Amino acid sequence: MLLFLLRRVKMLHAVKKVLIVYAHQSSGSFNAAAKDTAVEALKAQGCTVEVSDLYAIKFKATATAEDITGDVKNADHFRYAEETKLAWEEGKLSADIAEEQRKLTWADLVIFQFPMYWFTVPAIMKGWFDRVLTLGYAFTQEKRYSQGLFKGKKVMLSFTTGSQESMFSADGINGDMNVTLWPLQNGILHYCGFQVLAPQIFWAPSHVPSEARSAMLEGWRTRLQGVMQEKTLSFTPSDCFDGEKGFQLKPEVHEQHAATEYGLTAGIHLGKVLPPNDQMKAGV
Repeated sequence: MLLFLLRRVKMLHAVKKVLIVYAHQSSGSFNAAAKDTAVEALKAQGCTVEVSDLYAIKFKATATAEDITGDVKNADHFRYAEETKLAWEEGKLSADIAEEQRKLTWADLVIFQFPMYWFTVPAIMKGWFDRVLTLGYAFTQEKRYSQGLFKGKKVMLSFTTGSQESMFSADGINGDMNVTLWPLQNGILHYCGFQVLAPQIFWAPSHVPSEARSAMLEGWRTRLQGVMQEKTLSFTPSDCFDGEKGFQLKPEVHEQHAATEYGLTAGIHLGKVLPPNDQMKAGV
């Protein structure tokens, strides 16, 4: 019994530092309420929470040579990834990038809170991804996906939609939300090694009564009470691919799944039916 209690205490104290990267222009928005709810719920658990309010700090969205202090290596043919890698190594990244990297390095859990714009994140948050997740710091050719540099960190998307849930279904006009989320959750978060938690989606809050919005926030608060113990989404491990053959799925992995009904993931589907809720729920 004592051993169980000790393990329980260790688990509850395992993740304490949370970064919320928040993108909305209005403090009166539902996104602001979701962000505030998360701060309150997490602090109530004893977590330390930092918030990067991107609009408030006027975070620059464009990735340019201005992100490097001093001279660049090749001004005639400026290559952002290579130049920022060198700048990161030499401590010459701009102050705003360095500050966001400090927060990200510090955090155990990162929550991105935003309204979905055009099936993806707002431009200012895309700029955060482009500028903060620099080559060398966030990924390398050797350290990515399941071998990624951030594999010790958890992350999740929390966002609002302008459309109802039915419109983002497999037979809805917007298409399957699992497909929509694949570039964000696999192509950015998993690519950098994050352990990706299932997204928190607030379906069309502007089109429902205030009571329903309150219920959404209460559900979010409840979820956050156990978020540290949630299972993460599943992605195909890097060692399932042959790096000498263009990182194609290895023949033996193909054979193992030849008789299965579904593909491996929403993106690596093998020409089969997409696995249900692959990007929406853990353990499916």
